[in-house]
Amino acid sequence: RIKLLLMFKCLPLRQECETTQKHIKSEEQTNEGLSAYELERLENIKKNQEFLSSLNIYKIAMTPSYRSPTVTREVLPPRRSNRLQNIEAAQLELPKPPPKKSGPLPMHPINMSEIELPEQLLKIWTEVNIFRHDGNFKMYRSTLSKMKITKDNVAKVVKKRIFSAAFHPSSSNILMAAGDYSGQVGLWSLSSTWGDDGVLLFEPHSRPVTCMAFSSANPTYFLSTSYDGSMRRMDVEKAMFDDVYDVDDGLKTFDFLSHDCMSVVVGTWFGDIAFVDRRTPGNTHESLHRLDTKTVRCVSVHPLQKQYFAVAESQFVNIYDSRFMKKSKSTPVCQLMGHSKSITSAYFSPNSGNRILTSCMDNYIRIYDTSTTSKAPLLKTIRHDMQTGRWLSKLSAVWDPKQEDCFAVGYLSRPRCVQVYHESGQLLHTFSDEENLCTVQSVVAFHPTRSVLMGGNSSGRLHVFAGHTESL
Repeated sequence: RIKLLLMFKCLPLRQECETTQKHIKSEEQTNEGLSAYELERLENIKKNQEFLSSLNIYKIAMTPSYRSPTVTREVLPPRRSNRLQNIEAAQLELPKPPPKKSGPLPMHPINMSEIELPEQLLKIWTEVNIFRHDGNFKMYRSTLSKMKITKDNVAKVVKKRIFSAAFHPSSSNILMAAGDYSGQVGLWSLSSTWGDDGVLLFEPHSRPVTCMAFSSANPTYFLSTSYDGSMRRMDVEKAMFDDVYDVDDGLKTFDFLSHDCMSVVVGTWFGDIAFVDRRTPGNTHESLHRLDTKTVRCVSVHPLQKQYFAVAESQFVNIYDSRFMKKSKSTPVCQLMGHSKSITSAYFSPNSGNRILTSCMDNYIRIYDTSTTSKAPLLKTIRHDMQTGRWLSKLSAVWDPKQEDCFAVGYLSRPRCVQVYHESGQLLHTFSDEENLCTVQSVVAFHPTRSVLMGGNSSGRLHVFAGHTESL
């Protein structure tokens, strides 16, 4: 093929050369009346033709030794599906989750060579907190505008996606906790240099840390739950992770059921509600109640009337009375209607309990009036994009404990930010920073005593906005 191609390509060239040479000879015979430019042009054409003739392109193409290389192609058998051949498909095994850790665990940081915990952590952990309620709306809004973020207020606290986060209620130090997808719990203090940039990392769980909270009555009481079925208390004084509650798997959410925080209500991914009392020996529940729902996504206890607790179920938020719970199909005291898709969270307002704030996958945030437990009318609906997808933790709107008629929520669109709303639906402030805040803050929380807000993203980083007087 290459030979024929060269022949076809060279044949016109040869003919053109012969024609040009004849033309040159004929012109040479009659060049007496030509100008100097025309004579120079004919001389250049003659030299070019002599050069092309010296290459012998046409003769090389006609030689029998010029052959193209032989290419051998491997003939593969035709493909046939296993189904047509009546061959069973290979059974693929999913990777097994890491083994669950049972019993009390020593509190050893995995990012430090030293086994003992820093003394400064124990000092912060046991500090008595003083709660502060702002109340003044104008002053509160002004405070929000003064809260800023710097590069020092961003740190990788855990290795993977953050599922939950909480502030320690210390009024003199900013100490934060975060739990991630792999079961790790990280502690980060802005004023400390321990560990990696003030971060201490632990592994009390083997699967995602779904919920965590500090006790409002006792700052040393910190609980965390996980999908691996374990609830643990971080005891810094003993340097241990105590085993509080243990089931096969699926612990999703919890809240303190008593003022002394010794009694806890726990919700599971399979639609169960368990009452756990820390004063009872062992790591089991006092009672277990099956709700008429596929899953429990959030539980929230009324801050004043502790017998009432709200449960975010599939598409309803039900308020129950813990004194009248049955083993199955308990009757709610009140039901909050209006959601058309899955509810991600539902929280009583932190001081009075007169409101419930819900976040739903139908792209709406709702506020209900719960000043009376018999009825809970819908007060306000705020449209907000909740479509995080599978790689981000679900967005949840959370109250500010210092100003309970205001709440914060992450924002999906660009520029990335955290928004603060009043319960009337008014947007009060937008926390943003093009340099230090470039990712979606799925998990957000307000400090209970100071003007500080944090947000957690899917790479394990916490971002902190604080006023100029809240640097430590």
